[in-house]
Amino acid sequence: MTAPLSPFVEEIPTGRTHLAHAAMAELRPFLTSADAFTKTVDDVLRPEGYRLAGVFEGPDRPARAVAGFRIGTSLMWGRYLYVDDLVTVADARGSGFGRMVMDWVRAEARAQGCGQVHLDSGTDRHPAHRFYLSSGMRIPAFHFAEVLDD
Repeated sequence: MTAPLSPFVEEIPTGRTHLAHAAMAELRPFLTSADAFTKTVDDVLRPEGYRLAGVFEGPDRPARAVAGFRIGTSLMWGRYLYVDDLVTVADARGSGFGRMVMDWVRAEARAQGCGQVHLDSGTDRHPAHRFYLSSGMRIPAFHFAEVLDD
């Protein structure tokens, strides 16, 4: 019998995007189809700079926590890493997987020459807010949005 692998974080490349679907669908419940999710990420988001990282408990197993992110530059923030999506599957919350992927994101931001990491979080996601604050993030601004009619 082989010993179980220690959880590890790695970037999720094209061809393995589907391994992020189950976790991402918990954050974005409208993502019901793994095939549609994979196609959107690989064909639309990745060409725009979107990347994925995940925590795994073994090769080819679904990610237990996932971060979707991109690198950008703005006048206000300079070079930054923006986290679009960050989620740990429900049965693994409190396991440290969220912290592992967040630490990986910070290290990647530094490696890419970013001076800041940013993310937005829904106003009703109080457990996520506690996690972000305990991770050293702060709330420097409000985010305003308007949905434009088609």
